[in-house]
Amino acid sequence: MCGIVGYVGRQDATPLLLAGLHRLEYRGYDSAGIAVIGRGGVKLHKSSGRIARLEATLPKRGVRGTTGIAHTRWATHGEPTDANAHPHADCSGEIAVAHNGIIENFAALRAELTAAGHTFRSETDTEVLAHLIEAAYDGDLQQAVREALRSVQGTYGIVVIDGRHPDRIVAARNGSPVVIGIGDKEMFVASDVAALVRHTQQIVYLDDREIATIEAGGFRTSTLDDEPTQKSPATVPWGFEAYDRGEHAHFMLKEILEQPETCERTLKGRLDAQFGTAHLGGLNLGARDLLDIRRVKILGCGSAYYAGLAGAHMIEMLARIPADAEPASEFRYRNPVIERETLYVAVSQSGETADTLAAVREVRRKGGRALGIVNTVGSQVARECDGGIYMHAGPEIAVASTKAFTSTLLCTALLALNLGRVRDLSAADGKRVVAALGRIPEQVRAVLRERERVRALAVKYMQHASAFFIGRTHAYPVALEGAQKLKEISYVHAEAYPASELKHGPLALVSPDTPTYVVLPQDDLYEKSLSSIEEIRARRGPVVAITQPGDESLPTKVDDVIVVPHTEPVLSPILLTIPLQLLAYETAVALGRDVDQPRNLAKSVTVE
Repeated sequence: MCGIVGYVGRQDATPLLLAGLHRLEYRGYDSAGIAVIGRGGVKLHKSSGRIARLEATLPKRGVRGTTGIAHTRWATHGEPTDANAHPHADCSGEIAVAHNGIIENFAALRAELTAAGHTFRSETDTEVLAHLIEAAYDGDLQQAVREALRSVQGTYGIVVIDGRHPDRIVAARNGSPVVIGIGDKEMFVASDVAALVRHTQQIVYLDDREIATIEAGGFRTSTLDDEPTQKSPATVPWGFEAYDRGEHAHFMLKEILEQPETCERTLKGRLDAQFGTAHLGGLNLGARDLLDIRRVKILGCGSAYYAGLAGAHMIEMLARIPADAEPASEFRYRNPVIERETLYVAVSQSGETADTLAAVREVRRKGGRALGIVNTVGSQVARECDGGIYMHAGPEIAVASTKAFTSTLLCTALLALNLGRVRDLSAADGKRVVAALGRIPEQVRAVLRERERVRALAVKYMQHASAFFIGRTHAYPVALEGAQKLKEISYVHAEAYPASELKHGPLALVSPDTPTYVVLPQDDLYEKSLSSIEEIRARRGPVVAITQPGDESLPTKVDDVIVVPHTEPVLSPILLTIPLQLLAYETAVALGRDVDQPRNLAKSVTVE
């Protein structure tokens, strides 16, 4: 959530800060602001609404200075107003702070600071940081920030400037990402690499409870306990072009259409046709370790959780190991029993999802073994897990996940195959799955060629206020993801159910005004799914089937049909989900929604 950008160097900071904020718009926000150190000290400009509104309120001659910070805010404490926008200043106006995260004990801190004579101008939790730093300041900005943070409970990624130190930015992290970009006699800092890649591909990630002082010529880092730390730069594998929409109307459309290539990258070098298995060296687990695993639990939030449900089914089918998925946001709060022989798999596109990271820490605190399936190299989940699998999907900008979802499914399929071949999955069966995986990218291209057909269906059903999505066993997670996509970007109410559960309650809501999207693979349960369709049709409910070739009579039994290619049954969710991505996108476009930045949502949820 939210976005942070900072710059210190020789150039005019304001254009760089504003450009960086635009790069972070996809994260979701409702206000924005900048603070630049000029000749007269810190110049602060803030505005509710979009960055364009902030730009319109800036002085015509601009805000001149070579050091500054900027922020896009997604409201937590206090409404999205000009006053509540970041950065926030102390009483003197010398210190300015931008902050991602939540200060849990801000009310008590605010009361203490008010009693000590500090005056607050906003309703936010963040403003207490500026006043805490002011109270601790004795000439050393980094030490004042360190002292202030020792009083804080909660999560933060912060950047701080001080008009008395115009040559530096102080940054710190605890639970919310902070990335330093290394330039030529200039330095950058941000909450996301997307804000930096146009200027540098050499970056450093701060760790939790780490603080940095950043100057034009370099940086130095230490812990909150004032122990020096050593950081080695990493190279961002993507150029700035990967963060551009190009010729596409929306990032979401670009990312849907990129899926043949992202699937190829996810699979590249990982398929072993000779032995019918997968190469996953990043697991850091040998064959004997894999044999010791007796259960797999997949943890994720939102689409990552739904991908985990599908992945658990893959593992049970191929490896014959009990597997299930659970929302990471609930996992640690039920005091989970952590088992030595259970493999815990954390799924997060950003690798910074707060609830998923907390689940990983709970597993490892209790002696469990955690693997990560993440898309962002160097992210916190990746660093804190014992091993894992990178998706290699490339930057995903749209809030609604598409290519990362399919790459997650492929990663869990590779894990299932790897586990299966160590156990009872025969070489012949393994080779069949490997061959099917190799065909996935071209089959995805075939599905995407049905876009015009899906667009026509979206227009046909767009005026319905609600929709059902149903499926059985491995098709049910696809239904969940389809409903998620439709509601999060089109704002159409959508619910997903196992098809077998219809008659146990949801059937009461079926009517001619409620279309049902049936995820209908050609599998052993096909006939039973047709019975569910009959139940809906008997109540005059419109039915759209997302299916595979094999039943020429199906068009007579439903209102509309979308057909995807055949694949191995265990892999069918990968292909069946893509028409539902297109359906959600085309519905949202037809309804005039903000596809890439849907209301109330953020790309990376780094707070609880």
